Amino acid sequence: MDHPLNERIADLEKRKEQARHAGNERAVKRQHDKGKMTARERIDYLLDPGSFQELDMLARHRAGDALDDRPYTDGVVTGFGTVDGRRICIFSQDFTVFGGALGEVFAEKIHKVMDLASSLGVPMVGINDGAGARIQEGVVSLDSYGKIFKRNVDASGVIPQISLIMGPCAGGAVYSPAMTDFIFMVRETSHMFITGPDVVKAVTGEEVTLEELGGAMSHATRSGVANFVSADEKACLDDVRYLLGFMPANNLEEPPYVAPVDDPTRLCPELVDLMPNSSSLPYDMKKIIASVVDDGDFMEYFPHWALNIVCGFARLNGNVVGIVGNQPQVLAGVLDIDSAEKAARFVRTCDAFNIPLVTFVDVPGFLPGTDQEYGGIIRHGAKLLYAYCESTVPRIQIITRKAYGGAYVVMNSKSIGADLAFAWPSSEFAVMGAPGAVEILYRREIADAADHEMKKAELVEDYTERHVNPWGAAERGYIDDVIDPAETRVVLCRSLEMLRSKREDLPKRKHGNVPL
Repeated sequence: MDHPLNERIADLEKRKEQARHAGNERAVKRQHDKGKMTARERIDYLLDPGSFQELDMLARHRAGDALDDRPYTDGVVTGFGTVDGRRICIFSQDFTVFGGALGEVFAEKIHKVMDLASSLGVPMVGINDGAGARIQEGVVSLDSYGKIFKRNVDASGVIPQISLIMGPCAGGAVYSPAMTDFIFMVRETSHMFITGPDVVKAVTGEEVTLEELGGAMSHATRSGVANFVSADEKACLDDVRYLLGFMPANNLEEPPYVAPVDDPTRLCPELVDLMPNSSSLPYDMKKIIASVVDDGDFMEYFPHWALNIVCGFARLNGNVVGIVGNQPQVLAGVLDIDSAEKAARFVRTCDAFNIPLVTFVDVPGFLPGTDQEYGGIIRHGAKLLYAYCESTVPRIQIITRKAYGGAYVVMNSKSIGADLAFAWPSSEFAVMGAPGAVEILYRREIADAADHEMKKAELVEDYTERHVNPWGAAERGYIDDVIDPAETRVVLCRSLEMLRSKREDLPKRKHGNVPL
C-alpha cells in the first residue's frame, strides 16, 4: 500500500509545476518574440547550474475578487544561489504574470529576500521587468514600494545592490533601481521613466518615442542613470557576472583576489610612446590604464556618459582596484558637472566596498561658461572633492601631465588625503596654463614691449621652463616621487601591497552633509 505522504508529494509536485509555468503560453511567446527571456530563464542563465533555491514559490495574492486569477509566485521569482561559487540573493519579476505588476504579496516576497541578503551579507541582484504598481490593489501597492525603498537605503554601502532593467520600469518603480549601486539596461527592450510618452505629450505637448524618452542609450548617454548597457539579455547577464567578480560580498570583506598571471614587476615602456610631444595634443587615457593593469582587463563604469573622465574596475597584482582618470581625448579632460558627479559616485562606491583607488591625473581645470556656473559646477564639483576627502581606502595619485588649479587638488591630491602621489617627468604643476599666467603676471612688460607677441612668447617659454614641471612639487613634498612612466605598474603594485594594512577612522557623527 502506498504511503499516504506520497499523495501529498504528488500534489506538491503538481502545484510546483503550476508555479513554474505561472504565465500562460501566449504570454511566454510574446516575451520571447520581443527578444526577452522569462524570469526563470534569466535566473538560470545568471546563476551557477543547479545552485538556485527558490523561496515563496507557492505564494499567491490575497486581493480577493479584485483579480480573477490566483497564480502561484504572484509574478516574481525569488531565492538565492551562487555566481562563480559566491553566494547571492536574487529576485526576477515575471512579466508573463499580471504584466509583472507589483502587489502586496509580490512585494512581501521581495522584502523577505532583501532582508535575507542583508542579514547574510551577500549581494542583492534585482531583475526588473514589470508594469509598476498593481492598480487593483490600490494604496497597498504604494505602501509596498515604500518598504522596498527603505530596504534599499538600509542596505546601501553594506551589500552590493545590482539592478537589471529587462523590460518596462516606470513611475515609482524606478526609484528602487535608482538607489542601488549599479543599473544595467538592454538596448531596445528595456525602458525607464517617471512618466511615459503619452503623459509627457498630454502635459507638456512634447512628442517623444519610448526609446528616446527612457531607452537604454538615452539613460546611458544623457541622464547618467544606466551604468552599463548591453546588446541583448544574455550579454547583460554576462556583464553582471563580470561585475560581481570585482565586488566583495559585503562592506566587511575584501574584494575577491585572483592569483595574477601578469607579472607585478612588468615594465611598461610603451607608456612613453603614448604621450604626445606637445602638451596641447590629446592621447587616450584608456590605453594608459590598459597598459598598467593586469592583463589589460578593465571594466569601464558609465562608458557612454561624461566621457571626459574614465572610471572602472581592474586588478593590480591580482587585487581589485577602482581607477579614475581624466580623458584628454574629450574636452581636453576638463572637469565639468557630469564628470564630477560620475567620478564622485564611483569613488564613494569603491570606498564603501573596500576597493583601493588609483587616480590618473591630466586635468587642465574646470570647464568654464555660464551653462556650467548656472548648472551648479561649484556644487557638483564639490561632490567629487567630498567623495575623495571622506574615502578611507588606500588612495594613490599618478600625475601624467597637466595638474592645474583647483581641479588638480580635487583629483585626489596629497592635500586632500591621498596616501601616495607620483608624477611622471611630463607632469605640469601650475595654478593655470603658462599663457594665462604670463598675461596676468607680466601685463605691463608685454604692453611696453615693441613686439607684444614676441615678448609674450619669450615670457611663456621662460615661465614654462621654470614653473610648469614636477620639480617644485617634488621639492615641497606635494608628490612622493617623480617616476619613469615605464615603472608605473611596478610602483603601483608595490605601493598597494604596502597600503593593504591601512586603517583610518572617521570622526564619530551621524553622517556628513554631502553637497547634493
